[in-house]
Amino acid sequence: MLIEFSVKNFLSFKDKVTLSMEKSKGNENSENIITNNDIKLLKTTAIYGANASGKSNLLKALTCAILMVRNSHLISLGEKLDIIKPFLFDEENSKKPSEFEFIFLANNIKYRYFFSADSNKIYDEVLDAYYSQKPTNIFTRTNTNNYEFTNDKNKLAQLAEKNTENKLFLNTATIWNYDKTKDAFFWFNLTIDTYDWYDFVQNIPNQNLMEYSNNNKDLKKFTLKLFKEADILIKDIHVDYEEKEMDKQMIEKIVPSFAKNKGPIKMSNFNIELDHEIVDKNNSKHLYSLNFADESSGTKVLFALAPFLKTAFEGQKIMLVDELEKSMHPALVKFIIKLFNNKSINKANSQLIFTTHATNLLDLDLFRRDQIWFTEKNPNTGVSDLYPLDSFPVRKDENIEKGYINGRYGAIPFIKDINLWQEDITD
Repeated sequence: MLIEFSVKNFLSFKDKVTLSMEKSKGNENSENIITNNDIKLLKTTAIYGANASGKSNLLKALTCAILMVRNSHLISLGEKLDIIKPFLFDEENSKKPSEFEFIFLANNIKYRYFFSADSNKIYDEVLDAYYSQKPTNIFTRTNTNNYEFTNDKNKLAQLAEKNTENKLFLNTATIWNYDKTKDAFFWFNLTIDTYDWYDFVQNIPNQNLMEYSNNNKDLKKFTLKLFKEADILIKDIHVDYEEKEMDKQMIEKIVPSFAKNKGPIKMSNFNIELDHEIVDKNNSKHLYSLNFADESSGTKVLFALAPFLKTAFEGQKIMLVDELEKSMHPALVKFIIKLFNNKSINKANSQLIFTTHATNLLDLDLFRRDQIWFTEKNPNTGVSDLYPLDSFPVRKDENIEKGYINGRYGAIPFIKDINLWQEDITD
């Protein structure tokens, strides 16, 4: 579970900002809280802000850090870390490394992981484990190649010699089978993910489609129930799978590297059809199949999302989603949030963190005050800030949707009067 994420000098975040999933004061909406020993965490968090205020940049920062950990072992010696993007509207900061910090729970152990990097190399890296109230340092890396170890010094020193200046030691140590870094490393690999709705629909993973194709009854039942809650009368799902052999010569002309493949080149092909229940003028029910390509955007999103939701409710996941409401009715978005907050459904205590413009979700019956965050960019400096609703004096019965629209909490665009805009363009 994610406790806290901090980022500094990345895209529009020049100064350090921190997103906390830890419960603050107040005992309202107790079903929205996860209790793990003495740590109380939030199941869901919504992030609001004007366009270009930094909402998506926060998720990009998370994505960048996660991918750095996952893929570090694939980086060649001397290869650029182009995924690192510092704050550019400042000559000094543009030359400094970006900083990322995660505090999280993996296998019921609290970890703190920090690293700083620019496009050339890793500068600092720290992993602490909380086996008790006090942190135990697993390793500390400074000035790129200086390492300090509290335990297993000889073994870790040998692993450090295998690392390079552009690779994360967390990755290297785990790849070389060091036990005390494994849980932290696999948390990044298996537990936390960022998602984009467009990518959901355009690139549904083959493994998810294979589950439908193999007639996974539990997944099909889950998806059909999701359709029903969305008031979409789909009664059955059909996914047919076939492997087609491609014209090897044609493929090799487009992608020369395929010439190394001695065997045939095959492509997976899926055909998806959904059965709709339609009532005719005589009140008789009929099933009509519709190809997935002809379905509405909302139906496509739900179909693509269902396997991820099912996995999250069965095994602990952290889902980070940009614009959760895209292509979905506001009532359905609220329903998905309630699924995560419901302890009898979200038995694995998975977390959902998302950006949104949907003001109807600004409801203190749905969220606690510490579950709502805002991003705001200074128009003069281009610097984004991140802050929670409970940094304001907000009553439990306050209409926060109205307050947000009226600008009480900031994080909204300043739009000129249309008449002034007309005067500006005619000057």
